[in-house]
Amino acid sequence: MKPNGAKPYLKIGDVARMVGVSPSVIRSWESLGLTQPHRTESKYRLYTADDVKLLKRARFLRRVRGLNAPAIVELLKREGLVRSSPNGAAAAIGARLRQLRIRRGLSLAPVAKAAGISVGFLSAIERSQMSASIGTLRRLARFYKTNILDFFDPAESGRRLVRPNERKVLEAGPGVRMELLAWGNTVMEPHLFRIAPKAGSGESYTHEGEEFLMVLRGELHLALDSQEFRLKSGDSFYFESATPHRWKNPGRSETWVLWVNTPPTF
Repeated sequence: MKPNGAKPYLKIGDVARMVGVSPSVIRSWESLGLTQPHRTESKYRLYTADDVKLLKRARFLRRVRGLNAPAIVELLKREGLVRSSPNGAAAAIGARLRQLRIRRGLSLAPVAKAAGISVGFLSAIERSQMSASIGTLRRLARFYKTNILDFFDPAESGRRLVRPNERKVLEAGPGVRMELLAWGNTVMEPHLFRIAPKAGSGESYTHEGEEFLMVLRGELHLALDSQEFRLKSGDSFYFESATPHRWKNPGRSETWVLWVNTPPTF
């Protein structure tokens, strides 16, 4: 099939047979951003040879490496095979950071210096072209004398009940997804961290308060100063936030961590 006389395209059924997965799997991968097929006027999906190659790579990672769909997408993004598109949270954070800077009459240079990043990287964050690590976001929040939660909607009040689809979500660097489970509280702040294989916090960071975490799924490598800990599913851990800390998923599948800060620092 050749829309507009261009290169040949394949329908989803043909692609499914070539890749060796079901059409429903291909559609689920598409919902995570793995592929962006062309669409006909009647909304039929049309795929290229490059799409087939990418889907075969995804099938290999699932069958041989045992990765789940989100982990596959994050790995392919790091390999440069899948483009990262800014989600609503990333766009909101970028706009909010730019607003904070302009209101203070600052250029990019002094803010970037305070956060320990390049001017180009800060510009990309503000334009929602790149996502910042948690350490970088905390340094930016400290510079602006605010917290990361204010990078979202500072006018929104807290609530007692938060449905899964109502959580505030932050993509904090490649492969790190933070879901805020409650907000508006003055004592504690709970998150669900979803960490792709080999992804992590990046550099060490510190802040005020205390932290409690419990690994719900997968593994977590946690470094506190010169000490290192390997946590597995079911393990819990407590530490003071003033201790320089960094963390990483050392496994081959996505790690889920229930993480609670006090006082709220998100």
